[in-house]
Amino acid sequence: MAETVIPDDLLALLRSVDTPTVCNAIEVVQGKRGFNRFTRGTMQHSKPGDPATVGFARTAKISGLAPPIEPADVIRARRMDYFRSMAGGGGPTAAVVEDVDYPNCIAGWWGEVHVAVHKGLGLAGAVTNGVMRDLDVIDEGFPVLAGSIGPSHAFVHVVEIGTPVNVMGMRVAQDELIHADRHGALVIPDEVIPELKTAIETVVSCEAIVLEPARAPGFNIEKLEEAWARFEAART
Repeated sequence: MAETVIPDDLLALLRSVDTPTVCNAIEVVQGKRGFNRFTRGTMQHSKPGDPATVGFARTAKISGLAPPIEPADVIRARRMDYFRSMAGGGGPTAAVVEDVDYPNCIAGWWGEVHVAVHKGLGLAGAVTNGVMRDLDVIDEGFPVLAGSIGPSHAFVHVVEIGTPVNVMGMRVAQDELIHADRHGALVIPDEVIPELKTAIETVVSCEAIVLEPARAPGFNIEKLEEAWARFEAART
């Protein structure tokens, strides 16, 4: 997965559409309903309306509910190893960080300092089941999709780097491609990437079959019946 290259036109398209559209498009490529590699529940977005986060996952696990039991020098060294890992990988990249205290997370890993640092290291955004804070002062251009909002950093520390994570029911391995916005996040399977651009265009054009007449003057049940029949015939 780390060697996968996203064509520039596909990357631009993915950044321009919402995550539900990508979810539908994956099912178009797969030829069936039932794709389920996405987050569950309502999450909080740092900048609703920002373009979607698209990137290969840089994964880690954190904790903050209680003080670490390891020596302070070990914790400090692991944090720097974490930053080295976040700075690695083929771009674009995005941080996907599991707070192992979920659902009792209290530690705001994603605030003014860490947003600036991760953005400076070249990541496109972050997805976490944990806490974000400093919403009024965090840098623009680095969306964070989080499980909650809170004021404290508590005893936050890194516990694992580069291992598979579970964020709100979405399991993600290092270097898997993710898409995230205010609706949630999903993993884009490697095998759908070659056909994904066409599939997204198909989803948009199929929805237009209903949306255009529905938004036009004179729409009525007869026009809906006609449009819906064409819509049903075209969609997956």
